[in-house]
Amino acid sequence: MTQWRLDTPTQTLILGLADDRMAAVLYWGAPLPREEDLAQVAAAPVADVTGGMLDENPPLSVCPLAARSFPGQPGISLRGADGRQIQPDFRFLRTEQTPDGLALHHRDETLGLTLTARFVAHPQTGLIEATTELASDAPVWLDWLAAPVLPAPQWAETMIDFAGRWCGEFQPVTTRWSPGIRLRESRTGRTGHEHFPGLYLPGRGATNTRGPVHALHYGWSGGHRMIAEELPDGRRQIQFGHAAGTETRSGTRFATAPLFMAVSDCGLNGCAVAFQRHVRDHLVPWPDRARPRPVHYNCWEAIYFDHDLPRLKEIAAIAADLGAERFVLDDGWFGRRDDDTSSLGDWRVDPRKYPNGLGPLIDHVRELGMSFGIWFEPEMVNLDSDLARAHPDWVLGPADQIEGRQQRVLNMALPQVRDHLFQAIAAILSAHPIDYVKWDHNRVLPLPDADQTRGTYALLDRLRAAFPGVEFESCASGGGRIDFGILSRTHRVWLSDSNDALERLRIQHDAALFLPAAVTGSHVGPRHCHTSGREIDIAFRAWVAAQRHMGFEMDPRELTPHEATVLREVTAWWKANRDWLMAADILRLDSPDPAVTAEIRVARAQDRFVLFAALAESSAQILPRPLQLAGLDPQARYRLRLLNRDQAPGLSRGAPALKSGELTLSGQYLMNRGLTLPWAFPQTMWVIEGHKE
Repeated sequence: MTQWRLDTPTQTLILGLADDRMAAVLYWGAPLPREEDLAQVAAAPVADVTGGMLDENPPLSVCPLAARSFPGQPGISLRGADGRQIQPDFRFLRTEQTPDGLALHHRDETLGLTLTARFVAHPQTGLIEATTELASDAPVWLDWLAAPVLPAPQWAETMIDFAGRWCGEFQPVTTRWSPGIRLRESRTGRTGHEHFPGLYLPGRGATNTRGPVHALHYGWSGGHRMIAEELPDGRRQIQFGHAAGTETRSGTRFATAPLFMAVSDCGLNGCAVAFQRHVRDHLVPWPDRARPRPVHYNCWEAIYFDHDLPRLKEIAAIAADLGAERFVLDDGWFGRRDDDTSSLGDWRVDPRKYPNGLGPLIDHVRELGMSFGIWFEPEMVNLDSDLARAHPDWVLGPADQIEGRQQRVLNMALPQVRDHLFQAIAAILSAHPIDYVKWDHNRVLPLPDADQTRGTYALLDRLRAAFPGVEFESCASGGGRIDFGILSRTHRVWLSDSNDALERLRIQHDAALFLPAAVTGSHVGPRHCHTSGREIDIAFRAWVAAQRHMGFEMDPRELTPHEATVLREVTAWWKANRDWLMAADILRLDSPDPAVTAEIRVARAQDRFVLFAALAESSAQILPRPLQLAGLDPQARYRLRLLNRDQAPGLSRGAPALKSGELTLSGQYLMNRGLTLPWAFPQTMWVIEGHKE
């Protein structure tokens, strides 16, 4: 048997070839010793055969084949030019290997097909990236192609994938393994609130901070499919790929998106940190890595479509005084856009609202020391628009389709559509000093189509090349398009349309399994939340936003003097700490109290940290339970200070040390015995700073 090996500091991947057919993953897990005998690794997992089985186990290869009697879901489904199903039977052809990469080529000479499984190791971030490519001598119809198929650990009892909805993204769903299939598929044409393309495979007893975990993410912004299958013989496979049937044209070349693989021996956090670092340090194309992440102000929940220049200038002045550094003009500045029924696609400044163009507002914003950003929704169109009237053939889907948000979708596969949008957006960006674009996507597609995603990627790539200093934010009714594919072309995501701090607290905590703080927008919303109807204290709203890339999104004229003071103070703290905070890992803590959501941010040098411990609701017990920290230097001593001890209410009648002064404790103590916090009312966020002595 021939074997190949890829390593990162956190995982080893071993592939092997038993005959002249298809390679298979022999081992995927924690790093193995360099001197490990790969022939023995190949021999060790060979399973027995018993009654009721074939005479040998059909291989769980990098692309399991129906032609080889594989009893589960095959990794490829193809039809010939005449529409008839064809069953490839690939043979190994050749390999290409570099120090950090491996390409395994397979060929079905009879059908004229070549399948290549590619793997790239990223030693700096710990991830391994895998893709599958298919080439055909003649056009074929592709119904399904999986990225390289991986065996799931058989000692895992559960899997965690992710559901969601508008204003309720990134909801972990834990499912027990059992014979058969767990299939998740997004058929809305975008990543989707409903089926985020990620999967965690925790070992028995694994938590945020302890135990073995495998994790996967499929970096694609269109419809996708996940298959987690336990075969009759007990083996398990994981497949990710584009949603079935979304390649709507025959062709000779197809490829999956990258599948990102992580392994951890320190709980879910180990995989989360690998994903976070890969996005922040490797994937996002930062215009200027040295530029601090600016505090945002977005005007949407202050004005909606009611644009009035004097009012906007007043709002901008207050926002700047509170600490904002970037002013983002949201929906309503173009066409005749007075509500969501018209003008999408007419990307010309509305002369009724801005008789002298955007210049006076932008000049005012810049005089206040802020940069300027603007909202677009390029992929969408209203039927009541000059664009739709001039080019009805540019609209994707049937004429009698169900609309969403009073709008339809432009066919981004058409070069003329992309050319038109590039020219319209470039005209605005060229005419003004704009350094930020909020790129929205407010409805699902009428039908899933991979060409739509590729067209959007092409437009974004062209705009970034033409305007390299402009940052782009991915927004899709909040978190409907968040994935590593879009993040390789953008610089921030709008995690959710919910500015309710309680909802945000949970959403961003669970999204940290994949996303770093530097790209995760989180805004201080209005006192009376527009999406939940809840009223939340300013301190809690501000500290929840300060956990990520901070901003404001409310009418700042509503703030009382006390609220303005609190917001100004928290913002100043965030700005003073952002350089190390935005480069730090997010470690989720194992709270013994389900009412407490806690996470710690530890500087790379382990010389400082900040703990955020939020009490979302009343605890079952009377007093807070000790909270074990994570990621610290166990031998170091840390000086601790409760930053907001003045928030302790009158019912907190005792004398915990942090309420009156500082504590100095070892990292070992803090990670084992844990930290005891003062009693608090629900909707309190305790913030504790730690500095190494």
